[in-house]
Amino acid sequence: MSAKTEGIVPNASRLLWAGFMAILAAGVGFAIRGGIFDNWGAEYGFTAAQLGAIGGAGFSGFCFGIIIGGVICDKIGYGKLVILAFAAHMLSAFVTFTAKGDSAYASLYWGMFIFAYANGTLEAVANPLVATLFPNKRTHYLNILHASWPAGLVIGSVLGWILDDRMKLSWQIQLSLYLIPTVVYGLMFLGQHMPKSEASEKGLKFSEMFKDVGILGALIVCYLLALFGQNALGIPAGASYAIGGVLLVVVGVMTKFSLGSLLLFVLFVTHAMVGAVELGTDGWIQNITGNLFTSEQGKYLFMWTSAIMFSLRFCADFIEKRLGISPVGLLVICAMLGCLGLNLASTMTSFGVALVALGIYAVGKTFFWPTMLAVASDRFPRTGAIAISIMGGIGMMSAGLIGSPGLGYAKDRFSGEALQQANPAAYEQFKAATPSKFLFLSETHGLDGTKLADAQKVEAASRTPDQKAVVEASIAGDRKTLKADSFIPAAMAAVYLLLLLYFKSIGGYKAVHIDAGTQPGKH
Repeated sequence: MSAKTEGIVPNASRLLWAGFMAILAAGVGFAIRGGIFDNWGAEYGFTAAQLGAIGGAGFSGFCFGIIIGGVICDKIGYGKLVILAFAAHMLSAFVTFTAKGDSAYASLYWGMFIFAYANGTLEAVANPLVATLFPNKRTHYLNILHASWPAGLVIGSVLGWILDDRMKLSWQIQLSLYLIPTVVYGLMFLGQHMPKSEASEKGLKFSEMFKDVGILGALIVCYLLALFGQNALGIPAGASYAIGGVLLVVVGVMTKFSLGSLLLFVLFVTHAMVGAVELGTDGWIQNITGNLFTSEQGKYLFMWTSAIMFSLRFCADFIEKRLGISPVGLLVICAMLGCLGLNLASTMTSFGVALVALGIYAVGKTFFWPTMLAVASDRFPRTGAIAISIMGGIGMMSAGLIGSPGLGYAKDRFSGEALQQANPAAYEQFKAATPSKFLFLSETHGLDGTKLADAQKVEAASRTPDQKAVVEASIAGDRKTLKADSFIPAAMAAVYLLLLLYFKSIGGYKAVHIDAGTQPGKH
């Protein structure tokens, strides 16, 4: 059956592909940004931790867009949110391109934040819209919707390879190309009627839709918002956590202090890990593979993994219906493959081995995001757009505040330690002036981005002993970072396995409907 015949409204197919183009714009921008990290590091002298924080803003802003959008979309309608996202995409380009001198960090950070806010607002529209349009095949069509993300990554990577490596054009020109699919999605959404969610159609009140999230779900969001307040806004820790506490009380009052669903809480926590390992890793992988091999090979590998994801996301229905693997069973398999792939990637020494290792990792991460959204939508229909929007926000906020900066910190720590151990004198010469920090971990000094880039430009045979030592230390840091990253999907596999056993104990996984004689929230 086609998307048109399976959807609940005649324009279901157009709305699906409009959402596809919206997420594609986000993927193009993300891939190009990942490819120009080295440009920013060399031009402005940023450390890996600073680059990680800028990359993180490209995620954390998403959280605000998708949560705010998800909370209000059933009340104000999807169309107004599409207009807001379109305007934010245009504004982000202007702010980013003003990067200059001492204000470069702030311009790049907030430009990426606004870009992410627009992406989040669009997903607050696209995810619940597709879940509503195709209620009987949510896993299938949400995976198709999110095939646009790796498609955007492939397109962005190809553009970066041609415009950066070959034509040597400025990073401003490269980054501006995401505006093309932005205009396309704006035209595709223009004038279209969009159906309401199942919960909205049933006339559920906002407080009723929020009960399954409850205090437990809000606790995760408030913690991440407190981190954002400290890291991005410079709010003191005590004040930041106090603000988070006030928001938690507001949710408690609004839901009459409903604790929320324990199952949904577990899904939220696990999706935080999904964001950290999938998007956090994607933000760094071109930088890491380009360092282990060449910049051009790094782009080839990124395109390879993205092409795998794009292709496989059209196969979710086949896997579920023909192979008999439930969405949760699929997540178990994917987490195991993700862990294996990252472990193999940490030891890769040739391009051929990298294709295999990162190919396994790509298969593993393919179904994480859309399948998690499908599970939440299947099991918690009375939340409308709220639960899956909050889930997407948690994933992106985790990627921005934990995944991307955490990997940057790990790279700084492991590279600095490797150089300090191998050549203490070179460490004093090449260490970054600004220490790297991450959560509660101790400060560490990574490698100065500009000095490292200068050493890498020198032909291997012509490098001084100090230059050779710093380049080797950077590579050693990348390998250890990938190894540490593999522990996240290992933990996810354990959680998914427990969920699989839980669903088996209650008669198997199945979707819940408000009008199917079940009581909303009894999952």
